[in-house]
Amino acid sequence: MYIIAGLGNPENKYDRTRHNIGFRLVDALAEKNGIVFNDRKHNGLIGKGIISGEKVLLVKPMTYMNLSGDCVGRAAWYYKTEPQNVIILFDDISLDLGRLRIRKKGSAGGHNGIKSIIAGLGTEDFPRLKFGVGSKPQGMDLADYVLGKFSRAEEAVVSQGVDRACEAVEYMIVHGCEAAMNRYNG
Repeated sequence: MYIIAGLGNPENKYDRTRHNIGFRLVDALAEKNGIVFNDRKHNGLIGKGIISGEKVLLVKPMTYMNLSGDCVGRAAWYYKTEPQNVIILFDDISLDLGRLRIRKKGSAGGHNGIKSIIAGLGTEDFPRLKFGVGSKPQGMDLADYVLGKFSRAEEAVVSQGVDRACEAVEYMIVHGCEAAMNRYNG
């Protein structure tokens, strides 16, 4: 079984912001694969289903971004899922808009949601898909930038990136993280 968790913040005011791209990605995976978020467990919204022939648990932590590890850690423990089968989807300001970067493991890199997940899983050894939201404009507050919505022009790029990210997650499930890195990073 795979746990695929998208990071974001639960209030409607954060919907479709840069920082909530993880929620948008799991929503797109759910829609594409006929999975419904119909359960509230482990401090998150949960949807169970099949993607690429494998059982999956799609998760949207309802703990706010900086405490995501509580939800993800509880779900991984409850379903006895090894960290190597927990895929985290989240925003990255160091990547150009819509660009993807898959990693097998690594540090938090300054992302508080990932820092919390490392604590919740007790390891840095879990795959992740970073979705580029672009760097903040000079002089703008980082929080204001990541909690801001995409412009109309940016939305076209984001939509294509969301489709590509869904393909990448499905590819990770079938072919593994290394193969997905070779195919989608770059």
